[in-house]
Amino acid sequence: MSALIPRPRRTVADGAVLVPDWLDVDRQRGIVDACREWARGPVPMRAARLPTGHAMSVQTVCLGWHWQPYRYSRVADDAGGGRVLPVPEWLAELGKRAVADAYDDPAAGAAYEPDAALINFYDDAARMGMHRDQEERCGAPVVSLSIGDTCTFRFGNAETRGKPYTDVGLHSGDLFVFGGPSRFAYHGVPKVFPGTADPGCGLTSGRLNITLRVTGLG
Repeated sequence: MSALIPRPRRTVADGAVLVPDWLDVDRQRGIVDACREWARGPVPMRAARLPTGHAMSVQTVCLGWHWQPYRYSRVADDAGGGRVLPVPEWLAELGKRAVADAYDDPAAGAAYEPDAALINFYDDAARMGMHRDQEERCGAPVVSLSIGDTCTFRFGNAETRGKPYTDVGLHSGDLFVFGGPSRFAYHGVPKVFPGTADPGCGLTSGRLNITLRVTGLG
């Protein structure tokens, strides 16, 4: 549900742009339906294990390339050995439009060619620690789409996991794009707020985050 008082778009840092309410409810619901299909396989949604052996609290399924801490592969050897599904054309096109809209730059959108998507599901207790998306061999922007419960998104700097950082509320339907000087900034999700989603989005609880990336892996 869109806010009664519209939230303005916001430049959080150089190259990092928030576009509130970018996805309407119908589009959110369609993406949720697609995510449910992807989560069934051939590579099922799972909690990735860190090198320490601890399972992440976030559940993840991947398209295009399979991500596990901290590398990409075509085959999900940590989740049954299946080959990941490709990034569908409609999702790649959505990524192109996202970059064009966030940066007000149609040429940047046209040049954007995402070849990987990570779909993360957060339940009420899930968190994501401060980290950098740095397994890619390309500096193209990351496109982040939020559906479901509101979260606090902590967006920091490229040097340290600590301050300075900015806490941003990401609501269902919001778009966040980070590239340029902010491409390798640390970021995380310290809190999800249960019961804050519009039921029309297709989720009764929890939060979906879809991130599109250009891996540069060929």
